[in-house]
Amino acid sequence: MAEITRTDQEAAAVRSDEAHYRPLSGLLKGVVVVLTFLSLILAINQLFNLQFFVGLVLLDNTYLYALAGIFIAVAFLIFPAGKRAPMDRAPWYDLVLAAATLCVSAWFGWNGNRILAEGWEYAAPDLATALSFLFLFLILEATRRAGGFLLFCVVFFFALYPAFADKLPGPISGYPQPLPDTVAYHIISTESSFGIPMTAFGQLVVGFVVFGAALQQTGAGAFFNNLALGLVGWLRGGAAKVAIFASGLMGSVSGSVVSNVLTTGVVSIPAMKRTGFSSPYAAGVEACASTGGVLMPPVMGTTAFVMASFLGMPYAEIAVAAAIPSLLYYFGLFVQIDAYAARRGLAGIPRAELPRLGATVREGWYYIAVFAVLIAFLLLLRQETLAPFYATAILLVINQLVPRHRLDWQGVVDLFFGMGRGLAELVAVLAGVGLIIGAFSATGLAGTLANDLVFLAGDETLVLLVMGALTSFVFGMGMTVTACYIFLAIVLAPALSAQGLDPLAVHLFMLYWGMVSFITPPVSLGAFAAATLARTNPIRAGFEAMRLGSIIYFVPFFFVLNPALIGRGSAYDIVMTTATAFIGIFFVGAALQGYAAGFGIIRNNVPGILARALLFLGGLAFAAPGNIGLGLNHIEMSLIGLALAAPPLAYIRVTARRRALAPELALR
Repeated sequence: MAEITRTDQEAAAVRSDEAHYRPLSGLLKGVVVVLTFLSLILAINQLFNLQFFVGLVLLDNTYLYALAGIFIAVAFLIFPAGKRAPMDRAPWYDLVLAAATLCVSAWFGWNGNRILAEGWEYAAPDLATALSFLFLFLILEATRRAGGFLLFCVVFFFALYPAFADKLPGPISGYPQPLPDTVAYHIISTESSFGIPMTAFGQLVVGFVVFGAALQQTGAGAFFNNLALGLVGWLRGGAAKVAIFASGLMGSVSGSVVSNVLTTGVVSIPAMKRTGFSSPYAAGVEACASTGGVLMPPVMGTTAFVMASFLGMPYAEIAVAAAIPSLLYYFGLFVQIDAYAARRGLAGIPRAELPRLGATVREGWYYIAVFAVLIAFLLLLRQETLAPFYATAILLVINQLVPRHRLDWQGVVDLFFGMGRGLAELVAVLAGVGLIIGAFSATGLAGTLANDLVFLAGDETLVLLVMGALTSFVFGMGMTVTACYIFLAIVLAPALSAQGLDPLAVHLFMLYWGMVSFITPPVSLGAFAAATLARTNPIRAGFEAMRLGSIIYFVPFFFVLNPALIGRGSAYDIVMTTATAFIGIFFVGAALQGYAAGFGIIRNNVPGILARALLFLGGLAFAAPGNIGLGLNHIEMSLIGLALAAPPLAYIRVTARRRALAPELALR
């Protein structure tokens, strides 16, 4: 069995993902590891109510101040201040910022009880106000380093917005507050920096980041790749189909599109190119597969946990609702890959080069078992807060009993360092984005903007959805997915929910459209990362990804207008709507790639182009559920889809038979 390995160039591409971070070593790396370990002890004590601190009960605000202080301090050590900042060491000013963060957060945490008892968020003492200014500066700087300059600008504007809200024009004017009161409100209240995003982090996100880091450090990435290779690698276009399964599994845990591309793409992209896929197409496949991983249950990404806090519902309910849309997305990708391979006669990877499925499962069975435990805790026991900790503990115990991936001392250090790096990045972004929530809360701007949006849309739901989709796409180009989602959850979600749409469907709609920018030029970060591995033009890769992932542009409209696609409704509605959606997506994928499985190739002449157009429209009609604003029910939409798709399918079948009878006819 030939082993699938990384070349030196591919490994270098993976390391390029870490150029954003400072590769610490020695004492400072030890400091990060120790701080991460202490924070996990703190989180476990708080979430499991173990009462490690005898005679002392940590209030929620004290707990969040402690986590924020630790990980914002770590952020100053790991993220350099700029391109010219030293990468081989932490300069003195970063050490000062880290120490200041630990001190000021410790002061607020120590006074957590007084903050609540004396109502500091409305009348803070002078010292608390002065330290709030310092803490706000530290949060903004950490957000700039971890989230980028554009996110910093947005957060900075909204952080100070309440102080000059009355001086802005009508739609964005609000009730003003003095600057000291504004800053104190941001740091002390539970509605701003330490509101929903940080609460979601402290209650839900921290455990799943730990679980994802443990999976990566113990070799889960290689297992998922080998499992996917064994399952589908031998099929036509198998190398590309491997990317769907491997990236879907790994991306569900990692929650990051770019890191997912660079983790699984180093294996899948060279394999795709070796079996006949063009470089832009291979990059597009990997970008789409990695983007979908963030939308795939059971774990999904950080944003899903923030969504659970916004909606006040169990995370498991969100994961279940996201299952059908994510399957539709991946099915559309699978259909297009299969059609591309069939049209060009691309074979799968030779079996001799593939890992044996049985041996792969025997070596990595415990990864499957750990996922089963996680799903059981999430869906059956409804213990989403504790589930990742139990799953991580089981994984690490089994891992130490299995020689292949057993962690030595250096492995343990790397594990905690990786956890600290991931958690620090999240806290720096979430604490900053929370300031946006605080600004809207303090001024009442959210309700005003929601009413203005409804007015501009003319009370038309579909128009409002299109406006929301475009807004999500634009914000997604410059913000992290979580930041984009939080902003829209404040501004847009109330307006859409006021139209009678299902709140969960509305929030998933914004999540999906926030992800669109990863595969859509001109930004398409996922495609750009994959293009680096494929050594191809990133714009071409972006357009290939846009076509391959085209289902992501339609599915959110379908499920927000008919919640049967997120499991809301009768069993009959859910089954019928889902079944026709799969059929419709099959037609759409066939039209986009010029091949319909079971029917044949669609020729590139005028009748063929017309057939593809009709098949595409028929697929959309089939996939679109009823009640989408056209006055048609689901059966009527399906009949329209059948009427549009039947003629081109008949044409494709007839021309395929003619070519079979006359093989000398060249494909035009």
